[in-house]
Amino acid sequence: MQSDYVATVEENGVKQDYPGSITMKGELFLLTMSGHHVAFDGKTMYTYSEETDELTLTEPQEEELTETNPLLYAKAVAEVCAITEETSKDGTQTIVTLTPHDQTQGVNRFVLKIRNADLMPLEVEVKESLQRTILKFTNPAYISTPVTFTIEPDETTFVNDLRL
Repeated sequence: MQSDYVATVEENGVKQDYPGSITMKGELFLLTMSGHHVAFDGKTMYTYSEETDELTLTEPQEEELTETNPLLYAKAVAEVCAITEETSKDGTQTIVTLTPHDQTQGVNRFVLKIRNADLMPLEVEVKESLQRTILKFTNPAYISTPVTFTIEPDETTFVNDLRL
């Protein structure tokens, strides 16, 4: 899947928009947002900052990956949630809502809107305490071109290798 997106973070009535793009294949992904690029090739996470020209390499634990990828998060927490599914009024989308049984900490609600025609995610909403984050995908589509889920540094890039 490949798509541009806008992540809107709302806290105490103040909204901030963060545009970006994402390419995903299973658990592999390539994400760009606000001068930051993150890639995961199944073993190594590459995090690059344009501002500092620094590339950090790590081998993330499963918990770190679920925090980075909202679809993996939904899969990980499904066992501890009440799950509802409904069709949108116009019938073009399925809306899946996950509500954790324990509302005292962490995420209070996770909503995923899926386009019925091709099962593409259209929107992800995460409500956590006083903060709400909405990730709206723009024209998500399946791609067939090969993608490299790594980030290669330039000769001037500082590489911070934190892999074990």
